[in-house]
Amino acid sequence: MSQTAIPFIFMRGGTSKGPYFRREEVPADLEALSKVLIDAVGAGHPLNIDGIGGGAAVTTKVAMLSASDDDWADVDYFFAQVSVEEKLVDFKPTCGNILSGVGPAAIELGLVKPTGDETEIRIRAVNTGAQVISRVQTPGGVLTYQGDTEIAGVPGAAAPILLSFMGVVGSSTGAFLPTGNLRDTVQGIEVTCMDVAMPLVIARASDFGLTGHESAEQLDANTAFFERMEAIRIEAGERMGMGDVTKSVTPKFGLLAPANQGGTIAARYFMPWKTHPTMAVTGAQCLASCALTPGSVADGLLTRPSASPVEVVLEHASGTIDVLVDYSSDNGFELKSAGLVRTARKLADGHVYVPDVVEIG
Repeated sequence: MSQTAIPFIFMRGGTSKGPYFRREEVPADLEALSKVLIDAVGAGHPLNIDGIGGGAAVTTKVAMLSASDDDWADVDYFFAQVSVEEKLVDFKPTCGNILSGVGPAAIELGLVKPTGDETEIRIRAVNTGAQVISRVQTPGGVLTYQGDTEIAGVPGAAAPILLSFMGVVGSSTGAFLPTGNLRDTVQGIEVTCMDVAMPLVIARASDFGLTGHESAEQLDANTAFFERMEAIRIEAGERMGMGDVTKSVTPKFGLLAPANQGGTIAARYFMPWKTHPTMAVTGAQCLASCALTPGSVADGLLTRPSASPVEVVLEHASGTIDVLVDYSSDNGFELKSAGLVRTARKLADGHVYVPDVVEIG
């Protein structure tokens, strides 16, 4: 055989999509795994022409699932962000949108059995250690993707998937505020460096001469902004204890501005070398937490609520995303949990073929 066939499910999870594998059916060694994922996605070409990637960072994501040996969890979710134009794979972050498809995929792959009209699946995000409860619609014990829930950035409607995130504070760096400060000044720009579900460097759009309401296309065309943002991100990453982040997709970068569409606050999220067309689920949790934290760069951009839990509506480039935040304000800001409603859909299944013979497991 000149190629290796690997079973997979192709899923849309939230506003991202990609292949979902059984962990045992891809290489255990991370170097060998990286090569397989690069070949499967077709990384190294802007269109991913020799693989199943879609030519965008939101369509070159990979999930690998296995039955969990953790007493709390049912399923382990191991995530990989494959680059589009470079032959690189980053195993540091997790992805909340792809996580939206983990519950249905776990049922499809036989890792979990439906338990009634709604099935609760406990997921451990291996990359960060976060604990997530996914509630999947299984009327009559049968998985369904049909429903009336709409999310910005995805056409049509589908069955709702409720995600409740726990244990996400300091999931990558070990600290809510990795630099120890509510604000830092990096290369003349005030930022809040925060780690909630995803480590972010967050700034005010106005400090870059932006409104914060620009489209993703307008921001992507602003090369001067991206150059300055990347320099700040790299320096901030070092201050956050993350080392040289030049070739890492973390920390991500976010911008905040006053809302102008009836939401809580406007936000733009970067992946980090392109503007996210909508909003990452992990990034939304961090940005919502920043918005609620007194003393952060969000001060003056919104009216903070006085009671918890609260629904934070983030206005992003394609609409809005709601984050239900349960927190304590007795000692500044202490996150208890964050919940979001997403949707997912199975798009295809079968085998993806990679060049050469690959040692699996």
